[in-house]
Parts: sequence; structure tokens; C-alpha cells
Amino acid sequence: MQIGIGLPNQVRNVTASALPRWATLAEEAGFSTLATTGRYAYPGVSDTVALAAAAGATTTIGLLSAVLLAPAWPGALLAKEIAGIDGVSGGRLTLGIGIGSREDEFTVAGHDMHGRGARLESDLATYRETWSGEPVGNGPNPAVPAGTRQVPFLFGGYSARALDRMVRWGEGYIGGSLPSAMTAPSFEAARRAWREAGRQGAPKLVVLVYFALGDTETGRANIQDFYRLAPRHIAANAVLRTTRATIEQSITEYTDLGVDEIIFVPATEDLDEVTRLADIAT
Repeated sequence: MQIGIGLPNQVRNVTASALPRWATLAEEAGFSTLATTGRYAYPGVSDTVALAAAAGATTTIGLLSAVLLAPAWPGALLAKEIAGIDGVSGGRLTLGIGIGSREDEFTVAGHDMHGRGARLESDLATYRETWSGEPVGNGPNPAVPAGTRQVPFLFGGYSARALDRMVRWGEGYIGGSLPSAMTAPSFEAARRAWREAGRQGAPKLVVLVYFALGDTETGRANIQDFYRLAPRHIAANAVLRTTRATIEQSITEYTDLGVDEIIFVPATEDLDEVTRLADIAT
């Protein structure tokens, strides 16, 4: 199983200038992927900005949005943003997509929570068309440079519709930072949906796990603050790993479940957390 690490872009009041340094340290430490957390209504750094900073600061590590709330964005604009980040990275980005569950995340007129599922369906087609170089509107110009790649999709979420989008559009599924006993059914459902849709092989399965190995009390407070307005079943079960034993336990549990990659998401912005985690997990 691969071991990735999150960027602290949604730690409350994060120091934005620390993100490129975090990314460089993560690549040097040998992590497989750098991942971002997507929110608008929180005092952090946008996942697109954080991913762009990481793309410019690194050369080999994978990049993942885990997850970006795509229906909150105008589809054509997000398509160009993602293409640019992927281009800067040299083709290392995977777009992890969620649909969102909090009304305050949806701030663009015409892009509120109502109808977000249908809007995402249309936007997924827009992304593909934009990256294919089709002209914008009725004009002669595409929105992206020639040779732009079709960025792969992963999908997060707990509904049958999320899995349906995964098998039609994506390469796999992202599980949330919940106890393994709660995420295991979602991974099995993703595999089953993949088989029933006739997709070849198996979906890529990624799981998110929060950690704080230095200042654990601040980490715990940050997680509680981040999930204060989240749906109760998520807020009450968000797990924070704070010791070598619990990090190793998570790796063992998700290896046994057949998960392909575990992303340890930081609960603080302390740069030393990268080394602490690497000493255990890489």
C-alpha cells in the first residue's frame, strides 16, 4: 500500500507560505502523494491554490484533491484551473471530487446546493470537453493549451449516486477519515459497483486518516473545530491518530481491507510532522 500525506491547507489560520516547504519536505521524505482538503467557508487556503503551490515546489510526488467540492465552482472555470495545475506539475494531478453537504460552502450565484448533483453531471462533461481543446462558447479559441491531459477522477461520498459517478467517470473511490469498520462497507460497495458496471480491473481505493504526532492537543482541537458544523455522523466519528502504534494500526487495517493508498492528513501545520510521520510510515 502507498503512503501519502496531506497538506495542512485547511488547518485554521494556516500560514500559507509554509505550504510549498511542506510539499518539498513530503517529496524528500518519500511519500507517494500530497493531498488537499477542500472547503470555502473556513479560514484556510483554497485547495486549488495549495495544489498549485505544491505543483511548483515538487517534481515527482503525486497530487490529489481529497476532496474538492466541484459543484460549488462554475464548471468551465474549474476545468481551466485544474488543467493549469496539472500542466505545472507535469501531469501528476488526480482530481478527487465531492458533492458537498454544507450550504455555506456554496457562494457563487447559480451554484448553490440545490441541483448540485445534476450540475456535477453536466460539469464532468464540461471538464472533458475543455481538456480536449474544444472551443470556448462560439469563439475560435480553446481554454487550455494543446496537449492538455485528461485529468483522472476519484470520487468521495456515501451515496449510491457517488458510486454511479465513479464507475461512469472515474478511476476509483476516496473514503473519509472514519474508523475502518465504518469505511470498509463503502470500499466493498465501490468494488461491487465497479464489477456490476463491467469495468475492467478494480477501482483505486484511497482512504484519509487524520494525524497529530507533536502537539496532539492542538491537533485534536483543530479537528473538532473543523468538523463543528459537519453532519453529526461524520463529526462524531472523525478519528485522530496520535502515536506510532495507532499509525501502524491504521496501515495494517487498511492493508487488510485492500486499500491502495492511505493519506495521512495533518491536524496541525507543524513542519516537523512530515518527518515524524515519515519515520513511522515510509
